[in-house]
Amino acid sequence: MTDPTPEVHAAPSSGRPVVSPASPPANPEASAWNLPNALTVGRIVLVPVVGWLLLADGGGNAATRYLALGAFILAAITDKIDGDLARARGQVTNFGKIADPIADKALLGMTFVALSMLGEVWWWVTALVLSREIGITIMRFVVIRHGVMPAGRGGKLKTTVQAFALGMLILPAWSLPFAAGWRQAAYAVLVLAVGLTFGTGIDYLVQAHRLRRTSPRALAKRAAREAARDARRSAPGATPRP
Repeated sequence: MTDPTPEVHAAPSSGRPVVSPASPPANPEASAWNLPNALTVGRIVLVPVVGWLLLADGGGNAATRYLALGAFILAAITDKIDGDLARARGQVTNFGKIADPIADKALLGMTFVALSMLGEVWWWVTALVLSREIGITIMRFVVIRHGVMPAGRGGKLKTTVQAFALGMLILPAWSLPFAAGWRQAAYAVLVLAVGLTFGTGIDYLVQAHRLRRTSPRALAKRAAREAARDARRSAPGATPRP
């Protein structure tokens, strides 16, 4: 499910933030007991299933690897379906807005860790991905007083490429007649995913810095400080400062 929060950005002329709805806000009348949220919960339930199937028999069982791939693909599909259903039915809820990104990060994070445990993904890659996700999540909460930072196109592309790379690596390449070529393609996609992970992380940091400087809250505080300084300077008997 895509982030249903409004997008905050700076207008090109004044630099003042403009809020534009990225998708419908939460419907206060919608019950959390609905199909989109059920799909999100189902995706969370699939996280340990994918992990267990992937690690079964030390990852060397082709049958359980194919089952893990099937569960992973099913979970990834529900990520698209639940958001579309919620918006189409007017069932966007606060629970869904919180649970959906948690489900996404849990699924991808667990798969990265499991593949690193099997020696198929470098641990530094997993550490980079997890650090980026945790860091961006914390940063969103830090700057939430100034506005919401919705998932941009770069972040969505990053998630999609990560999912493709992980799916290709879950597949038991040794069972394919073109195993070597498949592994090379999988790692090429993984390298692209790592680049997008790093690049979009830097972009979010820049956005957060800009938001803290140009949000209505920041501009109001700056104006209040300037007004207080002008008042002190204009007060009777005040000594002008250079």
